[in-house]
Amino acid sequence: MAMIHALDDYYLAITLLITIGYQLFFFSIAFSLKFDKLTDFAGGTNFVVLAIITLAFSGHHHARQIVASIFIMLWGARLSGFLLFRIIKTGKDDRFDDKRDKFFSFLGFWVFQMQPAFGTGRDIAGVILWVTGFIMESVSDIQKYYFRSNPSNKGAVCDVGFFNWTRHPNYFGEIIMQFAIYMIAVSPAAYDYVSGQAYRALYATILGPFFLTVLLLFVSGLTLQERPGAKKRYEAGSTWEAYSRYLHRTSILIPFPPQLYAPMPTVLKRTIFLEFPIYVFDPVKHADQSKLHQRDAEEGTHN
Repeated sequence: MAMIHALDDYYLAITLLITIGYQLFFFSIAFSLKFDKLTDFAGGTNFVVLAIITLAFSGHHHARQIVASIFIMLWGARLSGFLLFRIIKTGKDDRFDDKRDKFFSFLGFWVFQMQPAFGTGRDIAGVILWVTGFIMESVSDIQKYYFRSNPSNKGAVCDVGFFNWTRHPNYFGEIIMQFAIYMIAVSPAAYDYVSGQAYRALYATILGPFFLTVLLLFVSGLTLQERPGAKKRYEAGSTWEAYSRYLHRTSILIPFPPQLYAPMPTVLKRTIFLEFPIYVFDPVKHADQSKLHQRDAEEGTHN
């Protein structure tokens, strides 16, 4: 099959245009109907669509291209399928409670979704890393789903399985999968099988996994989970003590034994282990005092 050139030799323009059109199409439905169920589904399936198109256009179906494309398709299909199943069960996504009715705030989230001889040691390491990340993300999603589905766990801290070693095993798995795909895809440049523009283009793809990591760390992942989640539990009061102990003993992202993480100096947690101050909840600074007064009043009434 002959290679198809669409706007440029590396499909950057065509994949950008497809992504913009794909995301804006789903955004128009989500905003018009105030519908949360398509947001993450659109983000995951976008990668599947691009993987299929770029593989079909390439014309040269070598093992490395096929493996990297299949990994992208499996990751995107599994993640988007699980997130669609979960949102159908829960009914709505709490991340969008303060954005759903605001056009530009809601659009901003969708804009950030618009991101783009086999067998060397690098290839094998990439495959092992990808499989590790895929298992970690898949299993942790299932672990949390079943934990929350159990009525006896309502309001309890999910510290089972992978969540005993990291507060966000699914994010960590997703990040290492993306870097694993980069390791596989960049092998032709690393071993001087290609040169010139192709050489530079392959190394430039490192921007993809870095961009995803930045999104999860600072935009759509930890920033929407950590401080807001702690604030919600603190103001509710009932499970704060258990959750506070969990925060103290469990790494925010990088898996680490809780027995070693708990006594670790704060400076190491805030640097090497990525628990930056923007994630930390301070009751004095961040709690809604009116809600605390209301809770205390209600408790006093019941007593």
